[in-house]
Amino acid sequence: MRILQVMAGAEHGGAEAFFYRLVPALSKAGLSQHVILRPHKKALALFKQHQIPVTTAPFRRSFDFKTPRLIHQTAKSFQPGIVMTWMSRASHLCPKGPYLSVARLGGYYDLKYYQKADVLIGNTKDIQNYFLKEGWPADKTAYLPNFVDPPTSCSPLSKATFKTPESAPVILALGRLHDDKAFDVLIKALTQTPDAFLWIGGTGPREDFLKTLARNQGVSDRVRFLGWQEDISPFYKACDIYCCPSRIEPLGNVVIEGWAHQKPVVAARSAGPEGLISHGNDGLLAPVEDYRTLAHHLNTLLNSESLRNQIAQRGYQTFKENFTEERIIAQYKIFFKTLLSQQNGVKACVE
Repeated sequence: MRILQVMAGAEHGGAEAFFYRLVPALSKAGLSQHVILRPHKKALALFKQHQIPVTTAPFRRSFDFKTPRLIHQTAKSFQPGIVMTWMSRASHLCPKGPYLSVARLGGYYDLKYYQKADVLIGNTKDIQNYFLKEGWPADKTAYLPNFVDPPTSCSPLSKATFKTPESAPVILALGRLHDDKAFDVLIKALTQTPDAFLWIGGTGPREDFLKTLARNQGVSDRVRFLGWQEDISPFYKACDIYCCPSRIEPLGNVVIEGWAHQKPVVAARSAGPEGLISHGNDGLLAPVEDYRTLAHHLNTLLNSESLRNQIAQRGYQTFKENFTEERIIAQYKIFFKTLLSQQNGVKACVE
């Protein structure tokens, strides 16, 4: 089975992070792959380590004649049965050929850029339903969720690293500092959780706004901005609760990561977390933008160690049953095999 993987993404991002997990995992599972992507140094080193051949391409915004030519030449040489594209630009620039074209989407993007694709993959059931609402044939869609890296064998980060008392409970939130992630809502919720410290990991255009908001809300002494972190396990292990307050969150990898680290998760009811979490069972959900309910859930968990442990263990069980690398790779292999065996009437049904 030969898969050509075409990634038009940036160096960092949610889709990119999963791409860097999935491709080596598929290689480990015996699939032959070739990767086309921008010349990101860490990505090139990763694929060299796993002995996966790479072709670099510019993926320019306009007048890009080189990238389609490179994809065509690589496909002609590699002869894949399936070309899998990541990001609209990759799908748009990928020429038609004697292979099946599969586009993987992690959001509700305009499908006009994916018209060359034979099949669309959504990493949530809600995204798959979006394809259907937009008129995409049901038998040319699939739901294939993400998996996350297992916790590393590290110790919890010392709270003193970020000037936090060892006795203080820590609420962790990770993501791009963007309005979609609603860290402003979480900062407002912190005003009603008086004993907790909030650690926010990530970078982005709203960093200065969030720091100003924390000062104006009188909680800047309990908010720590961690910056971008490559190894997130020490932070998960150090926190008491993981919180995902996003206004817009198609999936919510961070919810799955929280579960994998056996931490209780509180989230807003944006599409991704609401599709993942069973409220009161493996996490707690608050209405989007509702900082008071978010604070209530955080306080409920902070005030009960037994409830924190119950929620955390149920979340961990959900992770083991649905989102491990072994389970997701098995689903991808079935999906690819099904496509290749039904090229004259593609039906991708993966559960």
